[in-house]
Amino acid sequence: MNLLKLAWKNLRSKPLSMLLNLMLFGLGVGLVVFLLLINHQVNKNFENNLAGIDLVVGAKGSPMQMILCNMYHIDAPTGNISVKDARPFFNAKHPVVKQAIPLSLGDSYKAYRIVGTDTTFVDLYDGKIAKGRMWRQDYDVVIGSLVADRAHLHLGDQFYSSHGLADDGINVHDHGQKFRVVGILESSQTVIDQLILCNTPTIWAVHDHEEHDHEEVGDHESHADGHDGHDGHEGHDHAHHDHSDAEIEDAPARVFNLMDHPEESITSILVKFRNRGIQALNFPRAINEQTDMMAAQPSWQINRVRDMMGSGTDMLRLLAMAIIFVSAISLFISLFSSLRGRKYELAILRVMGGSRKTLFALIILEGLILAVLGYLLGVALGHLGVYILGGQLEASYKYSFSPWIWLKEEYLILLVLLLLGFVASLIPAIKASKTPISETLSGGEGA
Repeated sequence: MNLLKLAWKNLRSKPLSMLLNLMLFGLGVGLVVFLLLINHQVNKNFENNLAGIDLVVGAKGSPMQMILCNMYHIDAPTGNISVKDARPFFNAKHPVVKQAIPLSLGDSYKAYRIVGTDTTFVDLYDGKIAKGRMWRQDYDVVIGSLVADRAHLHLGDQFYSSHGLADDGINVHDHGQKFRVVGILESSQTVIDQLILCNTPTIWAVHDHEEHDHEEVGDHESHADGHDGHDGHEGHDHAHHDHSDAEIEDAPARVFNLMDHPEESITSILVKFRNRGIQALNFPRAINEQTDMMAAQPSWQINRVRDMMGSGTDMLRLLAMAIIFVSAISLFISLFSSLRGRKYELAILRVMGGSRKTLFALIILEGLILAVLGYLLGVALGHLGVYILGGQLEASYKYSFSPWIWLKEEYLILLVLLLLGFVASLIPAIKASKTPISETLSGGEGA
């Protein structure tokens, strides 16, 4: 007697009841799996992009906005600070600051942020060149792997930038010199995958040219010769696809010292401490109270973001647990109510040699089969949800959300569902095992 086949046939004989139980299990499990996958990948992105940075210093405003902008590049800058005010952070003998990395923001290409900085920024994330080289001259750019893939940029390609992060084709700096791709980074699964990197003077040059252009109020046709068929924000010059790596390597490196330009501005400074002693603990407060700048600690702000996200995901997780609990109750009711209609079937199984343990195991198997099928449906729904909504999140924030990863928590969910299936079918199984043969077959009510 194959109990597994028999249990499956019994479930298929009541398709509507089985479908209801499967949908309830599937919805609950799917929501839990979806939340687990999103939370895991968000936290992974947060951790990967901390990069050992202890402090971000910039213009006064929202500390959280400054962290999201300058470390995760998903918000607007709080403003600029002068190089003159930033000078102390770049003192090699500073008692607290071990390393200071300048960032200059403001422009983008196809919604991918352009960052003016120095090459130590790439080292923060263990970035490595896959093709080409690092920037050496103004308007040379090194792009992340995600930018190269999604914006369809190659070595030698040239393009104009847009002001801000919006990909609307309106605020394009379609004048002056174009940016040129001289290097493409390997994928690092960090924020540099989604950035376009260049030296700081390039950012200054773009905006100085913009201001000069507005002052002259020149005719738009006056720089049509340098337009190269640029159409809004979409066009970049593919005429340089035949540039070899050797041609790109020929450019001499520009010598640049940020401290030689005290009149200029930067957006922020990424700071690493020498140690985490009492001076380091008091350093952010001293900056906030004694200067016109603001210091924000990434770890604190990211914990705040997690807390805010956690309150919402906790509510959804409770909802998912409630759905799973209701599905267990529904399974219990379904199995228990079906016993009256199946009492003759169960009695015949006893006559054919089945023991009480056989009937008990049959009902338990039915509960476990529904739990496993509900789990499989839920896991499929959860991963499908990440596949669908992950694309929207990636379009907004440029962080990739993969539906194809498997978490160890998903095994735990299976164990929980098997336990629920067992508990929900336990009482019906006990009742089935006590089915009286003689009374049932003679037409009595039985137990």
